[in-house]
Parts: sequence; C-alpha cells; structure tokens
Amino acid sequence: MPLDPICKKIISDDTEYFSDYGGKNYRFCSAECKQKFDALEKSVIRLKRSLSEKERISFGKLKRDIIKPGICTLCGACAASCEYITIKDGKPELIGPCKACGVCYYQCPRTITTEEGLIGSFRYAYAAKSAIPEIRGQDGGVVTSLLLYALDEGLIDSAVVTVRSEEEPWKPIPIVAKTREEILKSSGSIYSHSMTLEALMSAVKQGMNSVAFVGTSCNIDAVTKMQKSSYGFLHLFMRAKVLKLGLFCMDTFAYEGIKAVLESYGITLDNVDAMKIRRGKFEVTLKDGKEHVLELDEFDEHRSSSCRFCTDLTAENSDISFGGVGSPKGYTTVLARSAIGYEIFNEAVDNGYIEARELKDDELERVLNLAKMKKVQMYDLNRRQKK
Repeated sequence: MPLDPICKKIISDDTEYFSDYGGKNYRFCSAECKQKFDALEKSVIRLKRSLSEKERISFGKLKRDIIKPGICTLCGACAASCEYITIKDGKPELIGPCKACGVCYYQCPRTITTEEGLIGSFRYAYAAKSAIPEIRGQDGGVVTSLLLYALDEGLIDSAVVTVRSEEEPWKPIPIVAKTREEILKSSGSIYSHSMTLEALMSAVKQGMNSVAFVGTSCNIDAVTKMQKSSYGFLHLFMRAKVLKLGLFCMDTFAYEGIKAVLESYGITLDNVDAMKIRRGKFEVTLKDGKEHVLELDEFDEHRSSSCRFCTDLTAENSDISFGGVGSPKGYTTVLARSAIGYEIFNEAVDNGYIEARELKDDELERVLNLAKMKKVQMYDLNRRQKK
C-alpha cells in the first residue's frame, strides 16, 4: 500500500489523486495533499537529485554525527524534507527505506556543508609555488616567497616566523625576522606549537609599523582577538598593521613526543632534513636522502590537547591561508581572503616571486573534505564521551 508523502497516511492503490515526477508515481489521499506536493515537494525531489550526483549520504550519517551525540536541535528539518523520517520520543527516526539522497543531512542546521562553513570566506583559491630557485620550503614554498616580496617592496618592516632551535634540532623558536636571510631560515613546517604571540608583541613594541605574522589558526585567532580587544591591547595594534598569513593545520604534537617516536625507530632529530604529514602518514626525510614513512596514529598520545577541540583547518581569520592539501605535490594551496591579502599575493605573482593558477574544483573538494573531517571531530569527541 502506498504512503501519502504529505500527510504520511496509508492509502489505496486506486486513489484518484496521483502525480508523476522524476520517473516515479506519487499517490495522495486528497486533492489538497496533491496540490501541496505539486507546489512544494517537487523542489525537494530536485534537491535530492542534485545531491545524489555529488555524494551518497544516508540517514545513518545524520544519526551518527548529529542525533546520537545529542547535537540535534529538534527543528524537524529532516522530517519535513523526507517522508520516511519522523520525530519519535524526542528524536528523528527513520520509518521507511533510506535512499541515501543526503537531503536530511544537508538541511540539518547542525551539519556543516557549505564552502564558507567549512573553510571560511575567501576571494580566490590558487595552486601556487615559489618562482625563486633558492627557496626550499614546505610544499611550494609560497609563504617564504610572499614574505620576501613584501620585505623587498617595503610593504612590511618585519615578519613573525618560526625557525628551528640550533641547540635542540626541530624545536620551534619564534623570531622577528627583519632580513632576507632570517626569512629564508624559517622555511618549512614544524609540527609543534610555537609561541609566536610573544614575538609579535615584541615587534609592535619595537616600533614596527607593518608586520607579517605567520601562524596556525589558533595563533591567527589570538591576533584577531587582540586587534579587536578593548582590554589593553587595542592601543598597541593601532600603531602597527598586521598581515595575517595562516597555515593549514590538522594537528600539532609535543616536541618531546615527536623526538621519542622517531628515536624509537633509530632516527635522531639532528639527522632529519624535512618532515611532512600527508594522507595520514608522518613522512620524514633524512639529510642523506633516505625517507621514512610512519603511521600518524603512532603520534596520537603526543597530540596537543587543544587540537582535539579545534575545528579550523584553514585559519579562517587570516588574510591569506596556505596549505599542502588539495594542490599537486610541489605546490601550495592558497586561499586569498581579505582585500589586502588578495592584492599582495597577486602583486607577488605579477612581480615574478610566485607562480600561480586557479585551484581546480576537484582540488578544492579535497580541501573541503579534510576541513569537514576536522569540523565534525567535536561531534566525534562528544560521541566517544557518551559511550
């Protein structure tokens, strides 16, 4: 026996009220239900069709991500958009076959599905690499090239960057870089927290009028709050412009933890030439050219506790964001966000410091997918705590 998709009553096969749409026959108990369907439900079916071309998402995912952890708001959007979902005992419940069309998931106010919701607003996305031969940075070396351009053109007085300690190899040390040599020394990623805010305050107190600040999302957020603060820092930031260059970040780890894991494999930090996290692996290149690929979960116990609560992969409050995910090997994904960020990046391209092209849709999709993983990890944490 068919189900009326509007009032959800069981009706007979020989009802005189029916409508054909999208290759399927829909039956109704009354002319009123048929009219409502023709006016409203066809748009839902169009949405389901468009979503099915992108990603198969079932009610089970909504249940895992939203309902079971207790994040559901009971707004009823899922039930309103699917005839096989109802609200029972204070939560959504599936009462019929799920077609994995994704409409319930995409209409839920607690899921994060839009570009802006996942990676923040941006003007343009690029795949880029340094055009300066001497630069040997992480991925495409774009951050270093951009800093050199800004310094050469007098757009910045200094840059707050992180370098490796000479006494303790690969331990992060924040500095106020004022020369080309100091900026070049900061190239490459270090996967431990760097207290860059102290260096920024030092630069402002030294009278620097224009400072580039390089940091992960948590540090970028701290700068943003200081810029807006009415509790003691605002007068300092009125004296200096800060260009915020954000780094994509999924995780950071305690320095001693990284050291311990590598040493368990006979690798000493003073012999490490480069580190990179890629596709769930921790890649280490030694100075003699040998490469070691370790499982990222071996570092889990040394993961910074704050990273478990961070949902910002792409440093959404920055002027420009940079990361390795999305772009091909040897390139950097660049998200130009603010007007000043967009202008400076394109000036660096025009002046031969950087090579860039538009980021392709499938490349941006990889960024969005990883950002989605980080956004929903808070839901995962909530779910684990309920077990």
